[in-house]
Amino acid sequence: MKIGLVGSFGTPRQQVTLARESERHGWDGFFTWDGISLDDPGAGVAPTYDPFSILAAVAAVTERLTLGAIVFALPRHRPWELAQRALTVDHLSGGRLVLPVGLGVPIDRAFTSVHGQPTALRDRADLLDDVLAWLSRAWSGEEFSFEGTHLSTGPFRFPARPAHGSIPVWPVAVWDAAKPPLRSLNRALRWDGVVPQVRGTSPDAAEARPEHIAELVAWAASRRDPAAAPWDVVIQGRLSPDDGEARDQLAAAADAGATWWVESWWDPATTTPEHLLTLARRTPPRP
Repeated sequence: MKIGLVGSFGTPRQQVTLARESERHGWDGFFTWDGISLDDPGAGVAPTYDPFSILAAVAAVTERLTLGAIVFALPRHRPWELAQRALTVDHLSGGRLVLPVGLGVPIDRAFTSVHGQPTALRDRADLLDDVLAWLSRAWSGEEFSFEGTHLSTGPFRFPARPAHGSIPVWPVAVWDAAKPPLRSLNRALRWDGVVPQVRGTSPDAAEARPEHIAELVAWAASRRDPAAAPWDVVIQGRLSPDDGEARDQLAAAADAGATWWVESWWDPATTTPEHLLTLARRTPPRP
């Protein structure tokens, strides 16, 4: 199982330093996040920065790390601009970019405060599917036109393809063993992996426990072609500061079927850039 770290707080320069230290100390991946600060500056909201700019800077100073964001809110990105930014980071990094993707959090002000943006989750889901389909066509290198539910474009062609032919996509999918939400789960099955969110938790609650992962992996295995390419199961969590306990956490996640553990600290009351740097300088314990 691979282990990554989210740069959830800090300036762009601090995040680049965090990524370099992560690579130096044996982490497998570095992830930023995709948010836009549109709130009143006096409200105490932390500033946010363009994720692709940060990832491009990180790509230029690292050699091994998988790069991405937890997660890209695709419905508020123009797909042709997104495709160009993703291709840029993909080529700059030698094909190390992945795209964890989702609808965006319900209170994202870039949706709720900007006229014309989709606010209903169903509309965002339709647009997410449109954008993913558009990206897949763009990465083919062929000229295409597109007609989706909310997205329509005339002829387009990107002459450059991703370094490895495509860029892995990991959609967020909600898991509920009693009633699996088929739309989000089937979306993940069509792509390269899944970032599970357990129904009833917030997207950043990191509540996908080993029993949830085992249920999800078993459900997916019954529906995926056994000969298909590997499928990543990407969970968020917080490792114990005790190496022995951390190894047990990772071993339990790996035994359940997770392929990535992403160390994720989102609470601004307890997390600072300095705290994240301390985490990055800890060599990840391996199960």
